[in-house]
Amino acid sequence: MSETVKDTDMVLRIGHLYPTLMSVAADRGNLFSIEKRCKWRGIATEVEPIFVKQTPDFTKYDLILFHGGADREMELASRDIQAKAPSLREAVESNTVILSVCAGYQLLGHYYKPFKGPELKGVGILDLHTEGGSTRFMTHMALECNLEKAGKQILVGYENHSGRTYLGENAQPLGKVLAGWGNNGKDNYEGAVYKNVFGSYLHGPILPKNPWFTDLLIKLALERRYGTVELAPLEDSTEEAAHAAALKLAMEFKGTMSAIEATPWKR
Repeated sequence: MSETVKDTDMVLRIGHLYPTLMSVAADRGNLFSIEKRCKWRGIATEVEPIFVKQTPDFTKYDLILFHGGADREMELASRDIQAKAPSLREAVESNTVILSVCAGYQLLGHYYKPFKGPELKGVGILDLHTEGGSTRFMTHMALECNLEKAGKQILVGYENHSGRTYLGENAQPLGKVLAGWGNNGKDNYEGAVYKNVFGSYLHGPILPKNPWFTDLLIKLALERRYGTVELAPLEDSTEEAAHAAALKLAMEFKGTMSAIEATPWKR
């Protein structure tokens, strides 16, 4: 049995995929949240940006971030990521952690077919496909997750997407929708999970107001390299207040296509 490694003995290696091309809706805040929660524990982080036409060995990273973007940026990312796909798949099978959001989530699937325009090829890491819809889901969301190493928890955030994502047999949903629309507005599920790969439509960004999920990603990523890891607890009153506020908004706007349209203007 391996001994538990102390926080201060560890380094978390992060690959940030397309940091300038695919990082809308404040998604870069996910990186900041990971860095801060590691720093507060004395865990070092090393962040490497990965741009178009760069094909690193993805297995060297403990955690990879792949965020959202518009259709125009997705076209370029879809073409470029095909060269990266073999190494990405190898990293996934060696239990590298990936957090993918919105467009990044869609491109980890088999394909994304916009409402107008040609189909964009994904890498097939997640067994899913996405079809563009004529209307957008733009509202506060909450979902109930029951992940193996975290138990039953609530995730909150903001969804803004016209894509309708459908999971195949080899992908499990990230959680069950409590408020919002999720993958497609029909099956009551949001996101997808395969091994240590997590996909979601939650912007906001997702991690700062969901500290339990941030810590889960950090723990899984470190354990891939170091074995059993126990993260030191943090004082999370601010993060929990943000979580509670986001959950309250989600439940208030439950059933609305757009929280913007549902909000009365005030003078």
